[in-house]
Amino acid sequence: MNQQIRELIHDHKSTITDEWMKEVEKFREDDYLQSISDTVYQNTNSEFVDMLFKTVGQEGEGVADSIRNYTDRLIQLGWPLNYIIRGMQEFRKVAVETLIRHDDQTRDIEFYQEVEDWVDEIVNILVGHYSGSWENTVFLQKMALKELSAPLIPVFDNISVMPLIGTIDTERAKQIMENLLTGVIEHRSQVVLIDITGVPVVDTMVAHHIIQASEAVRLVGAKCILVGIRPEIAQTIVNLGIDLGKFPTKSTLKKGIESALEMTSHQIVEIEE
Repeated sequence: MNQQIRELIHDHKSTITDEWMKEVEKFREDDYLQSISDTVYQNTNSEFVDMLFKTVGQEGEGVADSIRNYTDRLIQLGWPLNYIIRGMQEFRKVAVETLIRHDDQTRDIEFYQEVEDWVDEIVNILVGHYSGSWENTVFLQKMALKELSAPLIPVFDNISVMPLIGTIDTERAKQIMENLLTGVIEHRSQVVLIDITGVPVVDTMVAHHIIQASEAVRLVGAKCILVGIRPEIAQTIVNLGIDLGKFPTKSTLKKGIESALEMTSHQIVEIEE
């Protein structure tokens, strides 16, 4: 960066910072940062703009590392990338307008190009690191969900339960199917109870996936019982005209286990003391 432009930026650091802080305050509510306290908001913005000024005229991997380290903090605090990009756009605008007001020599193509290159480099590093960090986070979360999602739990000899929690989409339905079939073979289950107590909505697609799962269980020699049918779920199923008549349904897991025990010629007997 041109030495004269570098000195001008540093000379007017205070003015640029004050103007920038006023501008970003205007769109704070648009970026879901209302939950952040005023103190944290002001301090984080101050640290951010200080980091920007430290990069003036600097080049190399050290500058990139400094920006990446600060980006990690923003990600941990939950600051959206959209806010950061808008903040950089406002910073570019405020920096150019401030310098033009205070020095006529900045009104040339070289000046604009220098500022553009400086801000663009920072934006590229921010976006690249933000994207990489979120992709890695999403990947780890998906792996964790796969490990925890839809486990098949053996509860008695030849009886297993699969508790389902949360929304079921196509990708998760595939995972459910794989876990179900693998678990039935591994645990030698004769009866599987699919518990949908924790599924908030059962629509046509979810019902279709459940029917497919029950049919798959039947093909490998086991039987399926659907449990956790709440009144509102039952009403939805009827209104949608979904046919769940091919396999038994029970309102609670307890009733489902009782039916499973009967189907496997077992029963729970109370022992008198």
